[in-house]
Amino acid sequence: MAFKPLIFLSLFLFSQLSLAANSYLSLCYHDIRDDVDGIVDKDQMAVSTDNLIAQFEWLRAHNYHAINLDDIIAAEKGKKELPENAFLLTFDDGYKSFYTHVLPLLKEYQYPAIVALVGKWSQTPANQHVSYGAKELKPRDFFMSPEEIRTISKLKLVEIASHSFDLHRGVLSNPQGNTQPAAVTFQFDKKELHYEKEAQYRKRIFTDLQQNNQFIQNLTGLKPRAIVWPYGAFSLLAEEIATSSGHKFSLTLSDGLNKSPFKDSINRILIQGNPPLSDFVYSLRHVDAEEPVRVAHVDLDYVYDEDLAQEDKNLSLLLDRIKSMKINTVFLQAFSDPDGDGNADALYFPNRHLPVRRDLFNRVAWQLKTRSNVNVYAWMPVLSFQIHGTEGMRVQRLEKDKLVSDSTGYLRLSPFNNTARKLITDIYEDLAQHTNFTGLLFHDDAYLSDYEDFSPAALRSAESILGMHNLTIEDLRGPLKREWQAIKTHRITQLTIDLTKKVKHYRPSIKTARNIYANVVLNKNSSEWFNQSYPDMLRAYDYTAIMAMPYMEQSDNPQQWLMALTKSAAIHDPAFNKTLFELQSVDWRTNSPIPNDTLASQFHLLMRLGVKHIGYYPDNFLKQQPSIDTIRSNMSLNTSPLAL
Repeated sequence: MAFKPLIFLSLFLFSQLSLAANSYLSLCYHDIRDDVDGIVDKDQMAVSTDNLIAQFEWLRAHNYHAINLDDIIAAEKGKKELPENAFLLTFDDGYKSFYTHVLPLLKEYQYPAIVALVGKWSQTPANQHVSYGAKELKPRDFFMSPEEIRTISKLKLVEIASHSFDLHRGVLSNPQGNTQPAAVTFQFDKKELHYEKEAQYRKRIFTDLQQNNQFIQNLTGLKPRAIVWPYGAFSLLAEEIATSSGHKFSLTLSDGLNKSPFKDSINRILIQGNPPLSDFVYSLRHVDAEEPVRVAHVDLDYVYDEDLAQEDKNLSLLLDRIKSMKINTVFLQAFSDPDGDGNADALYFPNRHLPVRRDLFNRVAWQLKTRSNVNVYAWMPVLSFQIHGTEGMRVQRLEKDKLVSDSTGYLRLSPFNNTARKLITDIYEDLAQHTNFTGLLFHDDAYLSDYEDFSPAALRSAESILGMHNLTIEDLRGPLKREWQAIKTHRITQLTIDLTKKVKHYRPSIKTARNIYANVVLNKNSSEWFNQSYPDMLRAYDYTAIMAMPYMEQSDNPQQWLMALTKSAAIHDPAFNKTLFELQSVDWRTNSPIPNDTLASQFHLLMRLGVKHIGYYPDNFLKQQPSIDTIRSNMSLNTSPLAL
């Protein structure tokens, strides 16, 4: 193969930043062709041969060093350090082009690489087509032949990995007919109208991985030690199954640098859209960079309709509207609250403890992700679940020297009650098992006033934590007030951390956000009144979502109020890297929309003050409020990118 000389003076203009020793990048490629037609090519995973050569040449010219899995293992064991600017090359799917186009380049540059094989595709007879994706058929010779696979398996530069036997496809994921990645989805059985149980899922994944291991071992004599998850979709549960199948490494498409101490789960940069060299270099230099968050906060109650045809129309309105906004995030209600009191009367996903109003959240979240190109956070209560028979587990407050359970407002379960915590944890686990989403938004019901919680379970916890006996309410309201406040604040935060951990078993890449009342940020005394701590939240979550809602707080001058709020927030988060400001788009005092020009001026004010992450609630997609132009011209990433 002839190598074209690179005449790129701009190479010398790129920053000479280096990756620290004992860290590495991993690059994920697919097909390599001579005729790739830029960003309009039908196969957005394909990279042109010329661009691949340019990328390899740049890596070599800028002192990048290719490594293999043995190097990573040695670094894990402390036997050696990885070189500066280390990178791991991977090629997914087993295309013929790996043999014809990539292999000569690997030999020329002496770069090791991993190639991941899908057993069912590789096992397809030569005279048949390969079922590739949902409906597409590709000729068998689009992929490497058994003889070519055997040949490359004998080369020191190449490592064969498993890409599953038959998980590179979608399986039915909900009653509405959506399909989602087979490796992380509990299948929906349309005939029996129920979901796969965890034991069935475990058996299906284990059997598939074992089958591909056997296929590769029979063909090459070597058992693969790495699993490359199809579509990059994985879970800690799936990785646990893969480990039991003999895989040491798990290759994903999660973003980020791989840093010491190394994990067996490897982040990879997906090379797509046949990027020009400048874009390729930018992706390497900014591997950990994140876009600012732009949020529309949506009530799923307004998508739901008893008439399924109308529900479909509502969903179409939402999808088209969100896509046209050019934002990147939706906070989507996962619970049913038709009376608007903030309590979960039912849920929009299968679960063990509450009625299912409709199995709808997974469908809407998936459609928003795939059709509107946004990240979806599941907006969930922390404590306000109206589960039958749990009235005695609720928060108790002191009212006129008497203890009363919540009966109005947020009807919260006590975070100190073990049974209540178990019920809440079950619900979050059910959410994670049966729906596909990218984040969690913890609702503003996660608070305790200074007159709460004095339930029996709370008093027992206080005694245990403080190492004291026969504590009274007077003790906790008096000399032990500060200690009790800290315990309550920590207990709520710890509950959300435990819920996140449970969810991450199935959705390991999720981010977290939690609502905080603006007064907690503005007035230090409010931390006691709500038992919320802004500094603690900044440490505990990816984002702390301040309810920046001046009309709800009865402000006479909303602009000044927002300026004061921003100034107070900057004390703890000066660059606003972890704080999200959520404006209100409705004045609930009059139940009327905030005028579009007023909302636009508030967006401008916050951004002028350095705020990066911004959103609003609610988005009334049925009435197109706020207007599309207001959102697109003031909040979209196209007009207000503010790159981090």
